[in-house]
Amino acid sequence: MIATLRQFRSFGRPAQILFVNEIGVSIALLMLVPYLADHLVHGIGVAVWIVGIVMSLRHFSEGLFVIGGTLADRIGYKPMIVAGCLLKAGGCGMFAIFTSLPWLIAASVITGISSALFIPANRAYLAHEESERIVDAFAVFSVCRRLGVLVGPLVGIPLVHFGFRAVSLTAVVILVALAVAQWRLLPAVVGPETGSSRPIWADWREALSNRPFLAFAATMFASYALHFQVTFGLPLEIRRISGGHAGMTALFVISAVLGLALQVRLITWCERRWTPGQAMVRGLIVMGVAFVPMMLPALHGPTVVRLMPILLCAATLSIGSMMLHPFEMATIANLADGRVIGTYYSVNNLLSGFGGVFGNLVSAAAISLSQTTGIASLPWLGLLLLGLSSAACLRLVDRGDRLTPRRLQPQNAAAP
Repeated sequence: MIATLRQFRSFGRPAQILFVNEIGVSIALLMLVPYLADHLVHGIGVAVWIVGIVMSLRHFSEGLFVIGGTLADRIGYKPMIVAGCLLKAGGCGMFAIFTSLPWLIAASVITGISSALFIPANRAYLAHEESERIVDAFAVFSVCRRLGVLVGPLVGIPLVHFGFRAVSLTAVVILVALAVAQWRLLPAVVGPETGSSRPIWADWREALSNRPFLAFAATMFASYALHFQVTFGLPLEIRRISGGHAGMTALFVISAVLGLALQVRLITWCERRWTPGQAMVRGLIVMGVAFVPMMLPALHGPTVVRLMPILLCAATLSIGSMMLHPFEMATIANLADGRVIGTYYSVNNLLSGFGGVFGNLVSAAAISLSQTTGIASLPWLGLLLLGLSSAACLRLVDRGDRLTPRRLQPQNAAAP
């Protein structure tokens, strides 16, 4: 943790503001998301497979609104970050107010679009500001997200006793406060295409014609399908076993504590031993193997004992994600070669959105099928095979160490 704090302080003020923003957004989201599936299923009475669709639409719309990164490249990163926070606040507010399915779908899509606005801008801004230390910057960025993952569910525990609406409205307050803080404190940065007469579709064509990038992004989409089970498949399994919320909190606390304790050291360890591509392949393997405990015979005893396979799965998923994410973000910036980075991150969000949809829908269908057939390991076997096959594909993409990042050329910045 001391090493992480030293890293945090070693970065410039804009990067530190982005780190704090990531903590706040993660707190707002993770105080709500662990209880969302349970609220929809048990609070409103929505069918599990419909809940899978509703939650998948949030992930899918993150990538579908691919113009978010392109707008960041053209009008600047700061406006998109602020707009994204405000829009996400609106989506969370809709979850608090409405219970009918059309409005829930709208809320899910809006929260996804909000992420499509500020996630590419956040990442592009960080890649721009810390181009010489990009892997380390994204490692600290990941730690900040995990700190939010730790604090968010803990804040949600007392609030959920007052109802899901209290959780949602508190998230709204946090997001609005973040939007105001970013607007006042974050320096403005001119995007690489500011003032360009080139049509927007040319930016997309540039990214979509970059074959190494497309191959990499298409291969990595499986990692999102695996990771999103922390907010869908695993919480539903916890509810089935325990009948309550305490295990859901432990799910996120374990993941966050591991990230806080190990992220920076683990990335340093990986950098010393492997190329970025090799580290990411191993991260995908770890994420796939994480679901093996879920396939073992059910344990008997107190609730905490019966939840152990789920918590072990979450811990292993967290370690695999820690090995993967900073290298993934640095590799995307490298493959963009310093141009229209926001657009590249948006395209990556599109494919990760497909990963979220694919993972949640397959998981929901497999859970329902396993309940019908009595084959309890069916969902987890599919996720294991998905992780291993994705690792094999990434190994092919990285032939000749083609994913080893080069240092980005810094772009011009404007005065705030």
